[in-house]
Amino acid sequence: MTDPKNEMHYTPPTSKQTKPFPIRGERANFVNKPHVIAMVGLPARGKTYISKKLCRYLNWIGINTKVFNLGEYRRHATTAYQCHEFFRADNIKAMAIRTQCAMDALNDVCRWLESGDGEVAVFDATNSTVDRRRMIRDIVVGKMDYKLFFVESVCNDPEIVEQNIMEVKVSSPDYANMNKEEVLADFMLRIEHYRERYEPLDEDYETDLSFMKIYNTGEKVIVHKHEGHIQSRIVYYLMNIHIVPRTIYLTRHGESMMNLEGRIGGDSDLSERGWEYARALATFITSQDIQGLRVWTSWLKRTIQTAGDVEAPQERWKALNEIDAGICEEMTYAEIAEKYPTDFAARDQNKFPYRYPRGESYEDLVARLEPVIMELERQGNVLVVSHQAVIRCLLAYFLDKTSEELPYLQVPLHTIIKLTPVAYGCKVEHIRLPIDAVDTHRPKPKCLPDCCLAVAIQNDLSVSDRKPYAGDRPHFPEPLYLFFLSFQSKPNTL
Repeated sequence: MTDPKNEMHYTPPTSKQTKPFPIRGERANFVNKPHVIAMVGLPARGKTYISKKLCRYLNWIGINTKVFNLGEYRRHATTAYQCHEFFRADNIKAMAIRTQCAMDALNDVCRWLESGDGEVAVFDATNSTVDRRRMIRDIVVGKMDYKLFFVESVCNDPEIVEQNIMEVKVSSPDYANMNKEEVLADFMLRIEHYRERYEPLDEDYETDLSFMKIYNTGEKVIVHKHEGHIQSRIVYYLMNIHIVPRTIYLTRHGESMMNLEGRIGGDSDLSERGWEYARALATFITSQDIQGLRVWTSWLKRTIQTAGDVEAPQERWKALNEIDAGICEEMTYAEIAEKYPTDFAARDQNKFPYRYPRGESYEDLVARLEPVIMELERQGNVLVVSHQAVIRCLLAYFLDKTSEELPYLQVPLHTIIKLTPVAYGCKVEHIRLPIDAVDTHRPKPKCLPDCCLAVAIQNDLSVSDRKPYAGDRPHFPEPLYLFFLSFQSKPNTL
């Protein structure tokens, strides 16, 4: 007989074998030197649209980014906007105000980056003269030794310009008491004042600047002297976006057999109600009469079965597979809590960066989904049939959610999430189809102090020395159990 003392027992990998449990909110560091992205272009060319979209993307991939909009500084500096005359080049008083506002905004940019809180600042302004761009370079590069990249939006299509004015500028605080016709007339005159002094970026004249020029929302792109990883990612991202109206539909697979058992991961078939949802989904999509629709699914059976009856071209993306739960695949949360209490507690306290042993974290999932986001930005109408964690990551991108919010976004079964990109964001609509399903959402638990977690991790909790913590929750030795209870107002549900 084998001596039990000499038996090899499986234990979860230690922190030396897996990604160490990080400080709350910690993300991968892509930036070794702060960057300033300075927009260039006439008004109503989509600069703010690009700024906000770029900020959302960079924050989503873990680069702390903030937009500094010069228009907001100008509105704070002046009591009320009168008319386009404020932007005349010969309006000396107004020009002094505008120059001071630019300096104030740049100073705030530098302070924010210097504080260590920020990594990339987007300076959203016209920056339409060589002198202004030279001033920016002298401060950002010469004084602060930061990296600087200009992004110019050039648009010669009058229909796009007028559309931008009517969609965005009409609701601007500058035009609070004016009708649409008055807004259009005044703003067109404002553009003419800027055009009088406008000097586009010129690779022959401004040879020392790094920049890209985007023509007519992506018809043509010119890149000049871009430097480093961050600027390369920005160029690639901005080459993929467009403003053509479209709709993105996100839905989880229908209820699966694993869902019924409360198990995570796996590759199970749909349940009876899941098949019913698949039929209802196909009927709904047909009723919408969506032009040029494409359907994307993961490689897992439950998504392929869910989309099976939808009449549209289909593509399978391995990147859309559910988060890999590693050694916890096909287990219930109660089983994970019983078998791996330390991992269970660690994930509850910092869900986004926590990586399942031999599996993935939400942070890993975001990196895996970046090519999907790039392709979604290039596409027209798309139906994505995927999984809870995956759709949470996609929603966080489109709805500008933080990494702390992302793992707890509600993505119920048998619900279609309709996303319609609008001027500065995304309109979202939840369409619940009338088929019952289990609820797989786990709300965010009450946060235990880091000292509690440290005690839990340092106690290599053995199977023989446990006491119930709260029903189906992890078991801890008596002293640790009481310690945890002192920070809990009530048990959390699984």
